[in-house]
Amino acid sequence: MKIAVYPGSFDPITYGHLDVVSRAAAVFDRLVFAVLVNPQKGAAILSTEERLNAIREAVDECCPADVAVRIDVESFDGLTVDFCRHREATFIVRGLRAISDFESELQMAHTNRKLAPEVDTVFFMTALEHSYLSSSLVKEIVAFGGDVTQMVPPAVVRRLVAPERGL
Repeated sequence: MKIAVYPGSFDPITYGHLDVVSRAAAVFDRLVFAVLVNPQKGAAILSTEERLNAIREAVDECCPADVAVRIDVESFDGLTVDFCRHREATFIVRGLRAISDFESELQMAHTNRKLAPEVDTVFFMTALEHSYLSSSLVKEIVAFGGDVTQMVPPAVVRRLVAPERGL
């Protein structure tokens, strides 16, 4: 069984992330959406639990049922390759939006390969219509009261406009 891990902070998940995961799910038998708990990333707009729940809902809402059942959603901390070993995954999935992403992703892929030779990285190009999207951009638009409904799935929108957030 080919198992892959798609790691990231996903704060919040965007349609670009869902595009990558849906195409990766067509290649691998099992795909783990792995939400990194990373305090170095700065203040999160959504808690880890909110991100996990939003991703689960988004996968159910946006992916065909036969694809959604092969996608797991979990959180982790520490090294991605250690999480891959824990899940018996031999692939890491990464999305590329533009050539500017490639240099840092290549460096990370080589580092992961050095740490875990049994784990390889596979890159998926984000679809052109989502290539401008990033979680950072979405957070900035939300902070200024902008509309992100075309950028993130409804599961995220519901959380971002929750009354307790004051947005």
